[in-house]
Amino acid sequence: MDALLFSRFLRYFVVVAEAGSIRRAAEVLHVSASAIDRQILRAEADVGMPLFERQPSGLKLTAAGEQLLAASRDWAQAAERLRGRMDDLVGLRRGHVRIAIIGALAAGFLSREIARLHSDMPGITVDAHVLDNVAVMDAVAAGLVDFGIMLNPQSARGISVVAHHPIALGFALPPGHALAGLAAVRFNRALEERIIKPMPPLAVHEQLSVLEAATGITLRPVAQSDSIAMIKSLIRDGGGIAVLTALDVMEEVRQGSLAFTPLSDPVLRPLSLGVCVGQARQLSIAARTFLRRIEEAFSALS
Repeated sequence: MDALLFSRFLRYFVVVAEAGSIRRAAEVLHVSASAIDRQILRAEADVGMPLFERQPSGLKLTAAGEQLLAASRDWAQAAERLRGRMDDLVGLRRGHVRIAIIGALAAGFLSREIARLHSDMPGITVDAHVLDNVAVMDAVAAGLVDFGIMLNPQSARGISVVAHHPIALGFALPPGHALAGLAAVRFNRALEERIIKPMPPLAVHEQLSVLEAATGITLRPVAQSDSIAMIKSLIRDGGGIAVLTALDVMEEVRQGSLAFTPLSDPVLRPLSLGVCVGQARQLSIAARTFLRRIEEAFSALS
């Protein structure tokens, strides 16, 4: 790449100009002084004027040499930028992506997207870290991952939200439950049910607490858990119903093992699933490619 984008003469010329001596430049470049001198003399003959003043103390750039040095540095920077773009194109064939996601995406959605990526671009590898909502944000802010997917992301602490998708809050139910199949229900129906309540640090716990405060309804759960997997297992085994997000149960709804009925309360705060990146992070083309595919797949989460 260097030989094509930045000629041998220009590389010699820049080092001689910076060293002020052909001999010192030869030591830096590990080539003979005579080879460097021939290149410079040939270039001076081509442009029709000297590039250096030969002085007892060494070589000093002429006005033409100063102009050529400035242009040479610009060319070198352009070559470096072009090299980066070429490396990015290689990244379409190979590369590595690090992401952080909430647990609701660990099964189904993300695994399908990773499988599709590997099918189309087998040279790209993915590290997927499953964390709680706050930890996803922290990993993005600290630059530990290329991007993160979390609930209700905020553009703060060096984080930018680049995509988001609305997520419904509702009752997760056994398929044969009386509320299953309804278009929507009010939150007060929970008072008639055996409730399994999510606990911190689950993001849905905060949403449920806000909903209780806004409606004046206090749930009296028969069970509580800080694990979405445990809550879903309890529902399937007839332990009760739970207020979860559509995201939490989308795979079970697809498979028919659970049902989901959204809540219709006007005071309900909207939930959003977002993709976040660090504001100072420069994503590789592999990471940008996977991020774009994730954004496109968000439409399937309705």
